[in-house]
Amino acid sequence: MVKLNPCISLNQGVGRELEARCLRYIIETAKARGMSRVSLETGTWDYFRPARELYKSHGFVECAPFGEYVLDPNSIFMTLDLRDGWNS
Repeated sequence: MVKLNPCISLNQGVGRELEARCLRYIIETAKARGMSRVSLETGTWDYFRPARELYKSHGFVECAPFGEYVLDPNSIFMTLDLRDGWNS
């Protein structure tokens, strides 16, 4: 499993495409290294909505807390199962 630290989306033009390219690179690298899953925690506030939409557009789905995380009203947990044949 790979854990991503939260990011804030720029939600505009070139910045948005750069974020998508970086996320694809992370996912592709994890898959190439034999990882089975990429998981992340991000915020629930509207401020984080563009980042959540970016993750969803790459196949991430909401999931239960993982690792040492616990349920938190300020957190959303997301995961991408790389065994499901993820393709950029």
